[in-house]
Amino acid sequence: MRFYSKSALVQSVRFWSFTGLLVSAALLRSGALLAEPVAVRHMEGTVHGFLVLRTREGKPLAAGDLIQVVQGNRLVSSLIFHFKDGSVDDETTVFSQRRTFQLLSYHHVQKGPSFPHPMDVSIDASKGQVTVRSVDGGKDKVDTDHLDLPPDLANGLLLNLLKNLPTDAAETKVSYVAATPKPRLVKLAITPQGEETFWVAGARHRAMRYALKVELGGLTGVVAPFLGKQPEDIHVWILGGKAPAFVRMEGQLYQGGPVWTIELTSPVWPRSQYSGK
Repeated sequence: MRFYSKSALVQSVRFWSFTGLLVSAALLRSGALLAEPVAVRHMEGTVHGFLVLRTREGKPLAAGDLIQVVQGNRLVSSLIFHFKDGSVDDETTVFSQRRTFQLLSYHHVQKGPSFPHPMDVSIDASKGQVTVRSVDGGKDKVDTDHLDLPPDLANGLLLNLLKNLPTDAAETKVSYVAATPKPRLVKLAITPQGEETFWVAGARHRAMRYALKVELGGLTGVVAPFLGKQPEDIHVWILGGKAPAFVRMEGQLYQGGPVWTIELTSPVWPRSQYSGK
């Protein structure tokens, strides 16, 4: 997932565990956030996956690549979407998986016509440093803050974490850096919503659907729905079994934006490849 903000009151929170879609980071309250990181049940390795981003009606908007490589005792995950209108969504996550998943560094860029408020966010977990680059009134703006980042920080790791949650977990909470003009820590609650059916080449499969919700505490949580700032839930489908896999994600990419979907896709060959011509 990934969080962005236009102002201290309103902006979007992005996650693609991709990596993640965006959860709105509007009107969030900071505070002490303590939780245990998710234990590694399925080791991550080298992978190259093809993705497609579509509207709710099924119109393709962007083609994506998820490339993950092992470098010593750490993994580097790169997720990039190239939109038809020239926009780019580029996320790089570096993490370790020694007994638990631990974020080392994170960099996420959104730019182009598809993103009303382009932004560039970097996290150096070892230094507790968060840098947000944005455009304010036509001028480039850079904000750097130091935070006491907890070990369960989930920026860029949400899909990895979902594949490793205990099957009997009723709810899991993780920490997330919401990149408002003033970076802050928030909580993300993950709850299973039941299994749903999908098909691959006519074969029937079942995937668990998870809802991811940003928690709005105190008075903020009470008034947010009336102000139209209540973040919408993100939904992610994970295939279980011996080798859990991401299947689908649905949510907003930015505050007030349309709901889009991300799914796995496969190569399409010219018909001549099948005809032997």
